[in-house]
Amino acid sequence: MTKLPTSWRRHHMPTGSIFLMMLILLALIGGLVSCGEFDVTYLLTIYRSDGGTVSLPGTGTRTYYTGSLVRLVATPEPAYQFERWTGDVLRIEDVNDASTTITMLDDYTISATFTAYKPMVAAGGWHTVGVNANGTVVAVGASNDGQCNVGAWTSIDQVAAGEYHTVGLRDNKTVVAVGLNTSGQCNVNNWTNIVQVAAGRSHTVGVCSNGTVVAVGLNTSGQCNIGNWTNILQVAAGYEHTVGLCANGTVVAVGNNADGRCNVTSWSHIVQVAADTYHTLGLTDEGRVVSVGKCAAGECNVSGWIYMTQVSAGWQYTVGLRQDGAVLAVGSNTHEKRAVYTWRDIIQVSAGYEHTVGLYDNGEVVAVGDQTYWQCNTTDWMLR
Repeated sequence: MTKLPTSWRRHHMPTGSIFLMMLILLALIGGLVSCGEFDVTYLLTIYRSDGGTVSLPGTGTRTYYTGSLVRLVATPEPAYQFERWTGDVLRIEDVNDASTTITMLDDYTISATFTAYKPMVAAGGWHTVGVNANGTVVAVGASNDGQCNVGAWTSIDQVAAGEYHTVGLRDNKTVVAVGLNTSGQCNVNNWTNIVQVAAGRSHTVGVCSNGTVVAVGLNTSGQCNIGNWTNILQVAAGYEHTVGLCANGTVVAVGNNADGRCNVTSWSHIVQVAADTYHTLGLTDEGRVVSVGKCAAGECNVSGWIYMTQVSAGWQYTVGLRQDGAVLAVGSNTHEKRAVYTWRDIIQVSAGYEHTVGLYDNGEVVAVGDQTYWQCNTTDWMLR
């Protein structure tokens, strides 16, 4: 085919055709630039653990443009609660929130983690509280101040029983409380992002998700002076003192130090703490127990305990749970509150003022000790 001279094409090609070709060329160039610089896509892969679903955007792998803000919603099944998002979580707004967002700046793989409600028991001054696997709560015993008015509570993850008040931690990390409030120990309605609670005689303590601690209630001995505590994993509240377990296994304490109950600065490798009126306990990562404070009734005679998984401090006595599900107790035995040696297959214990409560692995609850206010009437409980 004869090729037309360039000059002929330049002078004879219609002006509109040249303009159209220029538009097409510019569009192609623009598309290349857009695709190369602005329309980059990334993959978001979502998994889930047992116990719930990811209702938005769902499980599996999806493609999003760079910078996209993707809403995440995890929905737990009955008897389960949302725990946190795991995996590539750097761009997730709040890993502890079931409803949050992720900003797509790379390929990400994340998982929604759910955990089952864990039944638990708590022994207070003269009352006993239990959490069912579905997050509801039961209570028996003295309720002159309303400390047993927990029948309307739902979605409860933990409970703590003080002398005359009861505290509940919801699965959304807020807190409720009922009972005597003369010192403001029940003023917890504005607490958020709480991961653990403890109740003393007249004060309440909570651990925040960032490791700081909050406290309300009686502060005559400085038991609420915890404003400078950081990196705390767990707290225990005694009569007039508060104990905190640090992330590095050391322990801090504030409040009344009569009889040395706050002398815990030398402790290390601790995984759990407990406190009552006159003494403080620590469980080591080797399953041994350490103690400080007044030991007039033998409540601190725990140095020979081994293979322990939990300790609890009551009025002048100590209760411990062994790895094999057996329970040990030392100290005062008024009202036979130490009559626990026949218990087997126990998964949690709690020592109150004058009574002891144990939770069996099948959800049944056993209690011994003072029965003045029927605080040991737990035989019909099935916490599962």
